[in-house]
Amino acid sequence: MELGSTLQRLRTSFVNSAGTIVFGMEDGTVSIFGLIFGVAATTTDPKAVLIAGASGAAAAAVSMMAGTYLDVETTRDEAKAIQALHAAPDSIASLSNRLAKAGLTAEQSEALTGAVQSNPKAVTGLLLALGGGSGNAQNPLEQALWMLVADFLAAAIPILPFVLLPIQHARIVSCVVTIALLIALGLGRAQIAGRSAVRTVAETVSIGVAAALAGVAIGLAVDHSFG
Repeated sequence: MELGSTLQRLRTSFVNSAGTIVFGMEDGTVSIFGLIFGVAATTTDPKAVLIAGASGAAAAAVSMMAGTYLDVETTRDEAKAIQALHAAPDSIASLSNRLAKAGLTAEQSEALTGAVQSNPKAVTGLLLALGGGSGNAQNPLEQALWMLVADFLAAAIPILPFVLLPIQHARIVSCVVTIALLIALGLGRAQIAGRSAVRTVAETVSIGVAAALAGVAIGLAVDHSFG
């Protein structure tokens, strides 16, 4: 029973964090794809590629985890502050000001304010909408941990072939499996955002390929300059 409850909570957390997971996997894949190909283009030593990839993946994952935590925490605090406004005496005045800033005329603002002034929940909902917030606050730690796991695991995909294969073959296999992962991530992004799958996949793969090309170009330039 306890195991089932834990699995259910994990599943719910996973679903609620789907956007964060996809973003983390895309970031980890793209950044490390560019990094290891920049290194692999200038060396035949797989150890150098592994050290660069592993250290880069760890640093990037921790950085993204911290950024996600701070972002979600800030968003949650803003939502809480807005929710507290409905209990304040000047909540209606605050709503009127926000409506005016949103581009409504004085007549429109007055009409909308009058329609909701006797309903505190409606006032709160409008303030949240105008502030870009959400009534369902996310857990900063939960989102940060999912980001850490997703970013690091995705970053491992381009690196793994260099662990298992000679570097000449690893370059090709790493490129193929990374592009396959980028295609899957593009499909995931399209489903979450309700966008065109073809366009989103093309964008995602293009970003990854651009990162790899940039890494190779920088690696070759540095190697040529100091070689």
